[in-house]
Amino acid sequence: MKTTRQSILRTPIILLALGNLFVLGARLWPLQNILGLGTTSMDPAITLVAYVGLGFWIGTAREEASRKSLLSAALLGVVAGLFLMAQVVLDIRQAATDPSTGLDRVQIGLLVAAALVIGIVGLRTARNGFPTGFAVVAAIWASMTACLLAVAIVLAETYVGPGQGESSDQWKDYQGLAIGSPATQSLVHSLDAIAGFLLVGPIIGGIVGAVFASFGKPKKS
Repeated sequence: MKTTRQSILRTPIILLALGNLFVLGARLWPLQNILGLGTTSMDPAITLVAYVGLGFWIGTAREEASRKSLLSAALLGVVAGLFLMAQVVLDIRQAATDPSTGLDRVQIGLLVAAALVIGIVGLRTARNGFPTGFAVVAAIWASMTACLLAVAIVLAETYVGPGQGESSDQWKDYQGLAIGSPATQSLVHSLDAIAGFLLVGPIIGGIVGAVFASFGKPKKS
């Protein structure tokens, strides 16, 4: 009698990546819009496809203990994703009032909190006796989950959020004319944010996971 393998939330995460890819494609359609924005639109799409491939690869883990650790990593990734989603919402509200303002303390705190949660993934994985390499994989898995949730909020904003108007920086407004209307500028800003989450998020997560994993290793006697 075969026993079912421990879930690692692979299917929901892959579906989330595919859902983001579908919404991204629908937002950029027709084709000339995609081609017109060049790598700005292609990078998020290619990265989401890569996420799907990584999801299938990570799902090949067979050992029960490994899959339990990956499940725990995915669940903590959801927690980190909630922090990222809150940061995105605050950033959107702030951009609507003053686009020239950078991250405030609350947003920075939310990003740090998300990073700490990913660090906990690496720490717990190492304490469970897994090598640093696997702890990094678990941290990346958690980061992917968190970033996909944040990207879903960014994509939703491209549908319901108004285009950014003129800012107080006339030079930036002048430069923005090169890429079209304020709505197009807002879309490009959103695409850059998506690419940032998808590309930079797992890298930072892997680094943070490795650092925290080093503290979870048992001391040699």
